[in-house]
Amino acid sequence: MSSFHKKLKREKVFHERWASTIDLAKIDVDAAFEGSTSPENRFILSNLGDLSGKYILDLGCGAGESSVYFARKRARCVACDYSTSMVEKAKLLAEQYGVNIKNRVVNAMELDFNNNTFDIVYASNILHHVDAKKCLHEIHRVLKPGGKACTWDPLRHNPLINIYRRIARQVRTKDEQALSIFFVNEFKTLFSRVKYDTFWIATLWIFLRFFLIERVNPNKERYWKKIIYEEVRLRRTYYRLEKLDYYLKKFPLMKCLSWNLAVVAEK
Repeated sequence: MSSFHKKLKREKVFHERWASTIDLAKIDVDAAFEGSTSPENRFILSNLGDLSGKYILDLGCGAGESSVYFARKRARCVACDYSTSMVEKAKLLAEQYGVNIKNRVVNAMELDFNNNTFDIVYASNILHHVDAKKCLHEIHRVLKPGGKACTWDPLRHNPLINIYRRIARQVRTKDEQALSIFFVNEFKTLFSRVKYDTFWIATLWIFLRFFLIERVNPNKERYWKKIIYEEVRLRRTYYRLEKLDYYLKKFPLMKCLSWNLAVVAEK
């Protein structure tokens, strides 16, 4: 077995195990897209417009929050993941919310869809788990002309976040690689229009509070899920710090120190 296929197998095993621990009752799909602590998705939504009738590929669907959200906005959505158990979770979440979605197990670097199929491809937190360039080319291929690719992933430049990554090894896969901010250039070579923004600089105080004050074990709870589950409690603090982030991001170097990068690119 090649090193590449060994990596894919490790990714699948990790996410199958994670799926078995997910409590669907804790998931709030609206908070995951519209809540204060979901700035990446708020940015993406602001650049998509009306989703009604759109044909959407949710690539790397995880437990299905995105697919269900899109379906509630009257889009036609296909929830895809490399993990069979995650796809099953997405199906159950859709049933819980009373919406219909299609479900497929796929390899994000070899999509089993025809060229020019989707209006939107939404891929959150997947590029840093795969061959990002190859996956991006596949996303571009299956999009219709004028269709939009929407992605967000962690950046690798902030030393504070890199310390967190070294500590929280049990909730991260061995092979994942955070992106460089210059990966935006890969979008620009493929797509006609590219919009992007970065998120979480001063707002990373919330993570520090989890660790230093609330003593939340980063190997027991995924901080990036906790911020969604506890959005109401964190809202006031987040919005105060987000105002500071707005000014910090005026400096290019500070953008590099953000936690996440979100991109909306039009084919």
